[in-house]
Amino acid sequence: MAQVESTTERIVAADAETVFDALADYSGTRGRVLPEQYSEYEVREGGDGEGTLVHWKLQATSKRVRDCLLEVTEPSDGELVEKDRNSSMVTTWRVTPAGEGRSRVVVTTTWQGAGGIGGFFEKTFAPKGLARIHDAVLARLAAEVEK
Repeated sequence: MAQVESTTERIVAADAETVFDALADYSGTRGRVLPEQYSEYEVREGGDGEGTLVHWKLQATSKRVRDCLLEVTEPSDGELVEKDRNSSMVTTWRVTPAGEGRSRVVVTTTWQGAGGIGGFFEKTFAPKGLARIHDAVLARLAAEVEK
């Protein structure tokens, strides 16, 4: 099994604190900015950053649906980490200043991929598919905070 990684980034026309607060707002903003690939969204504990436990189903492809139960931590300023209790998937969101009234958001997801030929295809195609999904999240996030 090889580690698979997908990274996406976007410059958002809002300060880093505003963007981070929106990302960490699982009981409000986060649910609103998720595209159609996400379903059954539910905050089970907390709802604001560190200590949040959130559930969703992520439909990565027409045949592949992940049932995710994520524990949220904030290991450092401007960083949210979502660890899936149901798999090896870990998603890290980093928000940093990028000039006056702008911020850079970088989202990286890693997981242990399958072995064999299936693993080859997963490592080849899954990162691109997940990057498209994360790009949609970031576009919706930008629309939300740039109002």
